[in-house]
Amino acid sequence: MSNQKPTDRINARYSALAETSCCLSCGGAIEYAQPRVGDVCVDLGSGRGNDVIRMAEAVGEKGFAYGVDVSDGMLEKALRNAEKLGISNVRFVRSELENLDLPSDIADLVISNCTINHARDKAKTWSEVHRILKTGGRFVVSDIYSLKDVPDIYRNDPQAVAECWAGSVRRDAYLKTLEECGFTGIKILEESQPYSKGQIQVASFTVTGTKPGGDCCSCS
Repeated sequence: MSNQKPTDRINARYSALAETSCCLSCGGAIEYAQPRVGDVCVDLGSGRGNDVIRMAEAVGEKGFAYGVDVSDGMLEKALRNAEKLGISNVRFVRSELENLDLPSDIADLVISNCTINHARDKAKTWSEVHRILKTGGRFVVSDIYSLKDVPDIYRNDPQAVAECWAGSVRRDAYLKTLEECGFTGIKILEESQPYSKGQIQVASFTVTGTKPGGDCCSCS
């Protein structure tokens, strides 16, 4: 069995894909996010930086967009893409989801596509999303959930990890975590029909919510 940490495996896997045309996303959070002029935006699992660049253009010179990833190859590719297009109001950060290397209360909008399922500690990750959001800030996240608990044999299976479902949790557990972290206005914007993976079925959805006033995050 490999002694690599999950983040090391993800780094190796996605760095190798950085220069390919492979589609890496399970959803279209950016299509629902609607960043506003002047917003500060964060993309968790930003990959090649395409959505970060789109947000940077949408928020204009008074706004800013951060991309967060653990893949060195993806971060390098994203930076090259931004430089090639002359986009300067961006920054790409290497960071794990459970300990985001970003200041508190910085973001108006957090998006993510098929990334949070990779997190070892989902509650800590959502606690970090809560921390970096400003009061009244919102998230729009596309992710995968499982209809049954994922069997242990798939948790570290390279193929299951690459297909973004090895770390998925049940839908009810996912939504309960959001509530426990203090988010309000939680709403599912789109949801797929279940489909088979390994011995279970999974589905993808896009969910949104808001950080209300006050420090009410209790899920870490």
